[in-house]
Amino acid sequence: MELTDNPYAPPPTLRRVACIGGGPGGLFAAIALAHSVPGIEIDVYERNGESDVFGFGVVFSDATADNIDAVDPVLRNALRADGRHWDTIEVHLKGATVAAGGNGMSAIHRRVLLDALRRRATELGARLHFSVETDVAALDARGYDLIVAADGANSTVREQFSSALGHRVDQAAVKFIWFGTTYRFRGLTFLHARSEHGNFAVHGYPIGSGLSTFIVEADEDTWRRAGLDGFDTTAPPGESDEVTQRYLERLFADQIDGHPLVANNSRWANFRTRRTENWYCRTASGTPVVLIGDAVHTAHFSVGSGTKMAMEDAAVLARTIAEHPADPDEALRRFQEIRRPQVAKIQDSSLPSLAWWDHFGEYYGAFEPWQFGFHFFTRAISAEKIRIRDGAFVASAERAWQAKYAAAPLDTPLRIGADTLRSRLLCLTRHSGDRVAVGDGATTVDAHACEGPIRLFTAPVDGTTSLPDASRDDLDTVIAAGPKAVVVQGGTPLSRALCAEHVRLRHGIPVIVIDTPAAVRVRRATDERDCAATLVLSGRADAVAFETREAR
Repeated sequence: MELTDNPYAPPPTLRRVACIGGGPGGLFAAIALAHSVPGIEIDVYERNGESDVFGFGVVFSDATADNIDAVDPVLRNALRADGRHWDTIEVHLKGATVAAGGNGMSAIHRRVLLDALRRRATELGARLHFSVETDVAALDARGYDLIVAADGANSTVREQFSSALGHRVDQAAVKFIWFGTTYRFRGLTFLHARSEHGNFAVHGYPIGSGLSTFIVEADEDTWRRAGLDGFDTTAPPGESDEVTQRYLERLFADQIDGHPLVANNSRWANFRTRRTENWYCRTASGTPVVLIGDAVHTAHFSVGSGTKMAMEDAAVLARTIAEHPADPDEALRRFQEIRRPQVAKIQDSSLPSLAWWDHFGEYYGAFEPWQFGFHFFTRAISAEKIRIRDGAFVASAERAWQAKYAAAPLDTPLRIGADTLRSRLLCLTRHSGDRVAVGDGATTVDAHACEGPIRLFTAPVDGTTSLPDASRDDLDTVIAAGPKAVVVQGGTPLSRALCAEHVRLRHGIPVIVIDTPAAVRVRRATDERDCAATLVLSGRADAVAFETREAR
């Protein structure tokens, strides 16, 4: 179907709406619209059968549950009756457990949530149609005033209008597979295990119904060495990878008390982050089409649930339609104006988390459990922000550092060649050319981009979760010269950290990270200390300097 710029006279109000996709996003859109537009007629079309449910649990933060509850109590009621709630996140590795509190979350089995949403949508007058293959053209011919595409990450509607929507996809390097297990986790739990083939990690959490979600990640080399690349991913939906299921049951048997894994369309994949410039368009006849949920955006499951974002999309869409009932263009414009920045913030915050999972095997080998856990929890949030949630967790990491180095993180001396810096929070002076000096006020070391014992390296400005091959090659060339330390500048906070970790963890050379001028202009001295302490205590850098310094 082609788009058109022909003028279109909107109806006095939206009376008939079709939702393509009967998942949580489409169902909650029906619920929210029923509340916000009295008398509206809503049809939800789902291509799968009523009994077909793929996946296991879905997670909601307490804040998200509150937002959705303000529209309709269906989620809160379902969580109260059948969900599981927790406050603490645990990381297990090498026989140790690292835990941090202040993370209020709930989870529920996807089947239970869908049943609750279906009942509520039907109570409010929506008509649900299962095992129905439909498309925009067919619905357009039936005279709907609005078509809502909630047809998931593999959206056919998005592909149909892709040229007008401006869609792009970024694929993560790490493989993941989704199982359930009869083992009942207490809350969100991350398990780590190393086999003879490499590292595997689990995201586990209870979902009620006697089950927990069990998502496993592994880098591609490990996945291939383990012989888990034989499953035919072109097999029809529903078939699961039993070879992987048995392998992981054996690998994690001790950590889940020998409980079995439960398969449901379980197969390896690479997570895809989807971003879309335009979230709505029109058919050739002028009918507005709007996309919500995974059809238009995704964010890695380690930072948020696609279900949560789809339901929040639906809530805002219903609100803007209620505010502009006679002007669909303005309603959809406002919907996109409100939601796109909110989703972009989640997606941007997911990059450090995605990067962490791309490299977790390396961190497993490099860090003691306390530092591995601190590195994990600070992948997208600073130490002081975590301290607000759980001061004991941060204090425990600080004590572990103190026990090892006999000083607080920023007061620990750093030896670079023949020089010793008394602090890990340094002053920076820029000279002409590619040369800088960093020091503690008493001792200064010079760094040059092309020569000398301290080398200056500029990180790439790159939005991916791994260093580009060219940057890694350039960094290895610098390291091959045998410097006493490397100073990393430029780039982004993530690319600087990735460069620093490449130098520290793979080559054992001290690294000083220079924070950027843009960040410093709005940073207080306390923020500088927080930034530096987080980088040092987590093992991402040995010291930190800033472009400018405020008076203390």
